[in-house]
Amino acid sequence: MSPALWRKSSKSGSDGGSCVEVATNLPGVVGVRDSKDPDGPALIVSSDGWRTFLGGVKKAMK
Repeated sequence: MSPALWRKSSKSGSDGGSCVEVATNLPGVVGVRDSKDPDGPALIVSSDGWRTFLGGVKKAMK
């Protein structure tokens, strides 16, 4: 995961609480991790799985 470029979710608060970071620069996969534990485990999902997840979240937010 060393080439991963992590960015914090735009929906994360500025208080340092529950923050999610994603790395979308990896070929065919997306990394997801807790910003409070950058050396901890990261979830790795397929790019298609990530798009499906985001689509479901957007539907639920309506």
